[in-house]
Formats: sequence, C-alpha cells, structure tokens
Amino acid sequence: MTSHEELAALVAAVAERRDREAFARLFDYFAPRLNAYLLRLGSDAGAAEELTQEVLVTLWRKADQFDPGKSSVPTWLYRIARNRRIDGLRRDRVEYMDPLESDLDIPDDPQTDRMLDLQQREERLRAALGGLPPEQLELVRLAFYDGLSHSEIAERAKLPLGTVKSRIRLAFGRLRRILEADGVLEAG
Repeated sequence: MTSHEELAALVAAVAERRDREAFARLFDYFAPRLNAYLLRLGSDAGAAEELTQEVLVTLWRKADQFDPGKSSVPTWLYRIARNRRIDGLRRDRVEYMDPLESDLDIPDDPQTDRMLDLQQREERLRAALGGLPPEQLELVRLAFYDGLSHSEIAERAKLPLGTVKSRIRLAFGRLRRILEADGVLEAG
C-alpha cells in the first residue's frame, strides 16, 4: 500500500466520504513512520506519540486540503509533523525566544520537499535491502559499500565469479520490484 497513487486515493476517500477504512489503512501505515521521524528530529517518545496523533487527526479533518499536484501524501504529512513540532517548541520556549529570530522560520520551498522525499526513499531502500537473503545482501554490500569489483568479491567470498554476478543480479531484480511496487521507482 505504498504507491503515491494509492495513498492519494485513500486520502481522497477520507476527504470525500469520511471513509473510516481508508483512514485506518493510512493510520496503520503512517503512525509508526511519523513517530520514528519525530524521534529522529529530537522529540521525546511521549511528545512524538502525541504529535503523531495530532498529525493523523489533521489528516482526518483536513484531507480535502491535500493536493496531489503539489506534493505526495508522505511529504504533506511529514511537513505537517515538522511544523507541529516547531509550533510546540515555540510554545514551550516562548519566554526564552526572540519572536523575530529568523532561524525559526522554515520556508515552504521545493528543496525541503525534495529532502523529505529523498529521506523517505532512503528509508524504503534500507527496508528493501533488509528483505534480501543474507547471501545476496552481503554481495551487494561488498559491491556498493566497499566498492569491490565482482572479481574481488568472488575472491573474498570464495565463490565462482558467475555466482557472484548472478546473486547481485537477483538482488537488484528483487530490489527493483520492491521499489517499483512502493512507487519509489517508475516501472520499466
């Protein structure tokens, strides 16, 4: 359920019909991801959980404001989460902060959207890599993280060169299918 089109269709169902099943699917998919994102931004566990709930309530209430022509559903929700976190920090520290401090203003620009999209793609790639069989994962790691040639990998792993090439090709095929299904890569 992770293609951008499918996620947008679920949001549309929430916006148009207040579809509880569509919302439940969105909630189940995004709640752990938003919570992890907020934890990475520095929120404590309780605050991250509370902010995640707020973001998903916003999804329910304002689904009709989502525009798939402007951003993807994950980008929209991550931006809401980030802004809610910043609002909370400002509220909690209002007596210590200069309201004119420009460092607190987060511009709404395409660069931020691209960074969020890249972060989400990296997370999905890591998850996809974790789904590879250990013998394929190890060879991919040697090729791309350690920068070894196929011949060097064959020598180090004590495998025939053809086996190394075949396992890497199988790994890439599996990664491509996973990432295409998730909408991270375009098919073809």
